[in-house]
Amino acid sequence: MKTIVAAVDLSQVTAAVVRTGGALAKGLDATLWLVHVAAPEPPFVGYDVGPQSVREQVAAQIRSIHRQLQEIEKDLQDHGVRGTALLVQGPIVEKIQEEAIRLKADLLVIGSHGHGALYHLVLGSVSNALVKAATCPVVVVPAEKP
Repeated sequence: MKTIVAAVDLSQVTAAVVRTGGALAKGLDATLWLVHVAAPEPPFVGYDVGPQSVREQVAAQIRSIHRQLQEIEKDLQDHGVRGTALLVQGPIVEKIQEEAIRLKADLLVIGSHGHGALYHLVLGSVSNALVKAATCPVVVVPAEKP
């Protein structure tokens, strides 16, 4: 096992996903790729139409996410883990799948937010969709209890 992909959403479950992925990568002498999927840009971003404030807000949000990912990447490296963070945009499940395939992932580490049955019935679950679509083994890390 040489490549582990960990999907991170910068929510409360991210720390547990990074810890689990980092421990696995270090123990298996593998490379850990942290993949964060940002929301797709609104259709008018990059064009001269649409409010400038929206374009600036989207850009600021992407910069903030990028900084957070760089901090996590540095922390992993400081702890002896070969880790690299990636920031991509698009549909979450599709992009995580694409990156796992592109990076030839041997293992996918994802978080579960622990929402209830009604939430999953109405909105579905990214973790469930990733498990169903995975082309490699998947480790699902539960959200930490307060």
